[in-house]
Amino acid sequence: MTAETIPAPSSLERKLPLIINMSEVDAQAQKRLLKMGKTMKMSGFRPGKVPMKVVQQTYGAQAQSEAIGDVVSRAYSQAVVAQKIRPAGPPNIVPVEPPEASDEGSAPKELRFEAVVEVYPDIAVPERGNLAVERWSAEPVDADVDRTLETLRRQKVTHETTDRPAQADDRVRLDFEGSIDGVAFDGGSSTDFQFVVGAGQMLPEFDAAVVGMRATDTKTFPLTFPADYRATNLAGKESQFKITLHEVLGPVLPALDDALAAAFGVEQGGLDKLRDDVRKNLTREVQIRCKTKTKQSVMDALLTASAFDVPKALIDGESQRMADQMREQMVSQGMNAKDAPFPVELFREGATRRVRLGLLVSEIVRAQQLQANEVQLRVLLGEMAESYEKPEEFIRWTLSQADRRAEAEAIVTEDNVVEWVLAAARVQTKAVSVEELMKEAS
Repeated sequence: MTAETIPAPSSLERKLPLIINMSEVDAQAQKRLLKMGKTMKMSGFRPGKVPMKVVQQTYGAQAQSEAIGDVVSRAYSQAVVAQKIRPAGPPNIVPVEPPEASDEGSAPKELRFEAVVEVYPDIAVPERGNLAVERWSAEPVDADVDRTLETLRRQKVTHETTDRPAQADDRVRLDFEGSIDGVAFDGGSSTDFQFVVGAGQMLPEFDAAVVGMRATDTKTFPLTFPADYRATNLAGKESQFKITLHEVLGPVLPALDDALAAAFGVEQGGLDKLRDDVRKNLTREVQIRCKTKTKQSVMDALLTASAFDVPKALIDGESQRMADQMREQMVSQGMNAKDAPFPVELFREGATRRVRLGLLVSEIVRAQQLQANEVQLRVLLGEMAESYEKPEEFIRWTLSQADRRAEAEAIVTEDNVVEWVLAAARVQTKAVSVEELMKEAS
């Protein structure tokens, strides 16, 4: 058995010729036949006593086929070691036309195969001094805290009947009847139906039709369903709706006081304690978002400064994983997508970026020894546990779960890479308001 590298047609594809001696195949096949003979059952013979000639006639072809597979697999593994290559995926092994027999009618003494496999690329770590990155910065101010408190007030809003025309944020009670070409359709009618105007519960045309109406008013208006409407039988269809408004209920916001604080679980300290909690939580959220935006800038800079081919096998695998994740997400949201076809080509661009970035980061971690250590891991978990009632229990549970621990280690390792880049890159601080940061993140 010998192996040598043949010049490859691409930078990552390798072709390994595999020459298999038939004597090795025959020896392996014979071992298999002996093993099969010990358990073979046949009428007229005791178990294990079937003549080897009969075993050969029955299982000879199977034994030789399996033996060839084993010998070829071993030859491939040896060739990989001999050539010092790192396969990025399974090989495609195909037979090669055997050489002509030296004697007419004699069987060939060897079999030839060719293994085609992609290997991991050689990656050069970019020079940090050549990288231009942005370090995001934001600091919550009183106006940000007030804005968050206002959001909390709106979560506790109630509605009271009013005699004015309906407007955004009002809750309305009405009857509606929908039809297409004069024919009512399933789900197109309801009585005493309630919704908040402008809250996204209804299509924008429906909200717009209600605005300005008073209780007892009736209106008929056209509505075209979006082309991507969830009810496919209505998608893109033009319809008519008749609505009769029964009641307009205006929003009533609770006072910004201790009672509101109690409604959010603040048992002591009242509004001052709620405000303090909001500031702390907002500060933590802002820090996380700034860190995320900074990390994105670093990763983008690394990718821009790096050029290397990516194994197709890794891209295919990541594309399929992304497609499967999308399907699972849609199913979890109640969509009928379990058996829906998801062309992996739709995810290839994103998959290529993920794989490229993963390979690059892994090489940086290896070359610079940036693996997560136990101290860093516990610091991260301590930060994550701040929102839990029993932080220590959360930390112990995470460390005891192999998959959860691995996820935390991956976060720390990426953070190490970011800090390594920031230590020597051309860093520009991007100071933004909290409001701008939230818009950027969304």
